[in-house]
Amino acid sequence: MTSRAFIAGCLGTSLTLDERAFFRDARPWGFILFKRNTQDPAQVAALTASLRDCVGWQAPILIDQEGGRVQRMGPPHWAPYPPAFAFLAINDPVQQREIVRLSARLMAHDLKSVGIDVDCLPVLDVPVAGSHDVIGNRAYAHDPDMVARLGRAAAEGLLAGGVLPVVKHMPGHGRAQADSHHNLPVVEASLEALRAHDFRPFRHLADMPLAMTAHVVFTALDKRHPATVSRRIVRDIMRGELNFDGLIMTDDISMKALSGSFEQKTRAAIRAGVDVVLHCHGIMDEMVAVAGAVPEMSGARARRAAMALSRIRHEPEPLDVDSARSQLASALAMGSR
Repeated sequence: MTSRAFIAGCLGTSLTLDERAFFRDARPWGFILFKRNTQDPAQVAALTASLRDCVGWQAPILIDQEGGRVQRMGPPHWAPYPPAFAFLAINDPVQQREIVRLSARLMAHDLKSVGIDVDCLPVLDVPVAGSHDVIGNRAYAHDPDMVARLGRAAAEGLLAGGVLPVVKHMPGHGRAQADSHHNLPVVEASLEALRAHDFRPFRHLADMPLAMTAHVVFTALDKRHPATVSRRIVRDIMRGELNFDGLIMTDDISMKALSGSFEQKTRAAIRAGVDVVLHCHGIMDEMVAVAGAVPEMSGARARRAAMALSRIRHEPEPLDVDSARSQLASALAMGSR
């Protein structure tokens, strides 16, 4: 049976009978896990297998595993990873890129071993002075070309480990002066400034398989609608100017930056040209509303989804895990001196 164009979460460390029945009937294209869903490796592996069993195929399973304050799988069962900005302490640019790739390769190893094959990384947002710290040290740098260079290194590390990267938050959350989890950010920069700064990393990584939208209004592009639900931004900027032909998903549709009912927000994103709607919280009535408002995975969105999943390496690049962890720790320790 054909999947439907949404990604869903679940409430706990195992599926309830109601969740199993809903996922079998609603057929989400993928799933996303959060800290509430991750107890230990055996439990996460069992949960990912259960989710896939509900839909009857190797559906993609996502997580936000960036390092720093956004790390859904952490100690004591999984290693801690540094935030993106920490890599700037490594002075040699060749080693810096190598260590960013290595960190992501290790994260891919952790994720793949428990059945997770999509990581919502790299963050390609470029903060500016005065912007909200919701991005902060999640960014690789304040220079867009450095963000592009290190973001690509992270994406390469994930891909080498059999995990798909998701570039976010297109076309850029770095200037936002509000946290879109709670409020609607409005960016009033000119189109010229956006092109020179915010858009650059996304343009450089337009070959990536997956992207996540920003719930941000860019007045130079669309005075009324956040990017997620803006036809002009999705189709003219993301698809057109940035030349992104991968699968575009929303950021979490339940974030407070978006107004309206779940049906309204979902339909608005789909009308704008987004391929897949992301709903994270696992709240049943909200998931039911989203599922009822999305189309099936067909046509161009199905093609983009298939192309994205074809980028997964079923046999990850060889990795000496202990040696890699030691190399990462040593490089970060040297850089912090």
